[in-house]
Amino acid sequence: MTRYSRITGTGSYLPPNRLTNAQLAADLAARGVETSDEWIVERTGISARHFAAPDVTSSDLGLEAAKRAIEAAGLQAADIDLIIVATSTPDMVFPSVACILQHKLGIAGCPAFDMQAVCSGFVYALTVADAMIKSGAASKALVVGAEVFSRILDFSDRTTCVLFGDGAGAVVLEASQTPGILASDLHADGKHVGILCVPGHVSGGQVLGSPLLTMDGKAVFKLAVAVLESAARATLAKAELTEADIDWLIPHQANLRIMHSTAKKLKLPLEKLIVTVDQHGNTSAASIPLALDEAVRSGKVKKGDTVMLEGVGGGFTWGAVLLKY
Repeated sequence: MTRYSRITGTGSYLPPNRLTNAQLAADLAARGVETSDEWIVERTGISARHFAAPDVTSSDLGLEAAKRAIEAAGLQAADIDLIIVATSTPDMVFPSVACILQHKLGIAGCPAFDMQAVCSGFVYALTVADAMIKSGAASKALVVGAEVFSRILDFSDRTTCVLFGDGAGAVVLEASQTPGILASDLHADGKHVGILCVPGHVSGGQVLGSPLLTMDGKAVFKLAVAVLESAARATLAKAELTEADIDWLIPHQANLRIMHSTAKKLKLPLEKLIVTVDQHGNTSAASIPLALDEAVRSGKVKKGDTVMLEGVGGGFTWGAVLLKY
């Protein structure tokens, strides 16, 4: 009998500190950086984002999202036999956020590791979890995207610091006799490292290079629109489906203009596009599971719907997953 995997529960969590564009603009003005709500909305579609408190880590955010996903799946933490956390902002150099999260969940023994593919991280992690379940290496996987990007922002650069937020999203993926994850398509091209990166590292107790995010926005936009379309089409082809079969498109929530362009290229009406970037900002690896959970809990995404997830991020990495919810 063929073994498949299906999402059986979703969860998400946003830190309580919500920062509107007006509030952020006021904070930046105190630093001598000029921006406005109108400037941010026009270029990104973002109106607000959430920032974690200084003592709150990615594993803390991930824990709350994980608990909600496990509860939604009707399981206990002890039922989980695989944990993958997608993050670019780990609690520490090592061990992994996944191991820390495992301990906070009060469980032990199952494999736990992090996935570093920046904003594509959740798509990568979901694909790996699906493969492990199909191979029989796991039966009930917890896949989490968790980020505290506020820690790596350069608040003197208005072109980047207005874009990002903190948060976490999670899904439980279980073995199934019926297909859930229908197909996926992953890619990377390291020649684009310089257009979106945090080029610092730790050596001898010091940070060498810059520990803050840098981005060539125009280059990222141009590349993102092209690769998101190609990954989506490749994934549809693997599943032997077409754009017309997509009920919902949930792209990485980076920029509303990129999202609209992707939907247009796939000939999808904007009514099929799930948008949370306006209230969450870009939460990197957390953005897709955050948006999925919101869409499920609001009643938009229903059992049996066909959903396209797609992400693009630093590396440069990109990919898509097509699933039957």
